[in-house]
Amino acid sequence: MSRTEEIFKPALQGKKIPIISLDNKWYKLMAGIDRTPEMQQLEDKLKELLKRQGKLNTESKEIRAKKAKIMEDIVGVMDDADGAKKQAEYSATINQYNELLEQYQDELLDLPREIEQVNFELMLDTMEICYEQIAQNTQRITEIAEWIANIRVELKKNVVRKQEAELKNQQMYSYMHDIFGAEVIDIFDLKYDPASEHVVRPAGEKPPAEKPAAAEAAGTAKAEPSAENKSTTEG
Repeated sequence: MSRTEEIFKPALQGKKIPIISLDNKWYKLMAGIDRTPEMQQLEDKLKELLKRQGKLNTESKEIRAKKAKIMEDIVGVMDDADGAKKQAEYSATINQYNELLEQYQDELLDLPREIEQVNFELMLDTMEICYEQIAQNTQRITEIAEWIANIRVELKKNVVRKQEAELKNQQMYSYMHDIFGAEVIDIFDLKYDPASEHVVRPAGEKPPAEKPAAAEAAGTAKAEPSAENKSTTEG
């Protein structure tokens, strides 16, 4: 048994379903979803049925108004010389109107059931296609969530690898500097920058701009005379 027969039909039985083609929420729901040819046919048929229903109601109202006018005309010609002839003509027109109203009434009685059936089928197709769309989106969400989780793990690993590499460079630089001295270290064409997360930079590459606080502190230290100079000045 299909999902529609087993789940969707029982779920909709007895429910008051809004006319889909008149419900703006349905169009918002279906935005970005490709409708099947069957759904498009049902939607077009539903619109035609509603259009026919509206036309019959309008024409029935107009016919009743014409019929009422003729009834007034019949009373008005009763005393005329040719009143009998006119009454007969009016009566024939009224009979035509009555037959037409009866046809319209029969069709108007059947239309709501037909509209309800087409609307019901369109709602079933809507539930089916939305179910499939939700299932696809759920699978995609799961895949993306797994990708994000893996990336986070890999990111944490790379952060550790980066820190380990920086620490290793710092240790090697300090060791070689202590043993060989600064002049020998220049052979490696490297420069150790302790202000930049212990990163070893190629010689000639400019370090990051000095922070304002650090620059201010450096300037203050430079401006402050040494104790020896201060005593000489005072002397």
